[in-house]
Amino acid sequence: MLYSSITKKVIMAIAGLFLALFLCVHLCINLLLLKNDGGQAYRIASEFMSNNLIIKIFEIILFGGLFLHIIFGFIVSLINFISRPIRYVKRNRSQTSFMSKYMVHTGIIILIFLFIHFINFFFVKVGIVNPPPGITNRHDFYNMAIILFTNKWYSAIYISFLIFLGFHLNHSIQSAFQTLGLNHTKYNNLIKIISTIYSIIISGGFISIPVYFLFFYK
Repeated sequence: MLYSSITKKVIMAIAGLFLALFLCVHLCINLLLLKNDGGQAYRIASEFMSNNLIIKIFEIILFGGLFLHIIFGFIVSLINFISRPIRYVKRNRSQTSFMSKYMVHTGIIILIFLFIHFINFFFVKVGIVNPPPGITNRHDFYNMAIILFTNKWYSAIYISFLIFLGFHLNHSIQSAFQTLGLNHTKYNNLIKIISTIYSIIISGGFISIPVYFLFFYK
């Protein structure tokens, strides 16, 4: 095989941590939607992200990291599944944590969410999908966000997906540190606390956006 199982896990872990850090940047920009300035700050940030050459290069790296994380995640899960041909008679005998057993499932859910997210924003940006009715500029993400997040069904689905993202992110960070050999009995609990707090902040921050537009935007 081109890569060993350990190498695949390391690549997946590094790509996962990179994506986790990007979520913080993405959240900071998206939170500008909540600023009561008619979308001015958000538009400035979006325009900078769209036109800056360094950001465009970073965007390619981001998609590369996302691709690697998804591909190697499925490969590692498939290898683990094949290497255990005899299933546990009693699942509760497994020492695997609850979230470890369902990382592939939450990963698939997040992948579906990303596809929907791309359809509504990124694919519109690059001209693959037409903007929603009432939007004449395909770079007007502020008004696109208003249209989407004031829709209670879209917001409910968005929030549901983000809850899964929080669980996936929490376990992914802990698993990445373990894969990279950065875990130790002295600070394992600290890693768990930090990953839990970080995942709550990220998922909670993104959830605050549709909540704002549903209940407080006028």
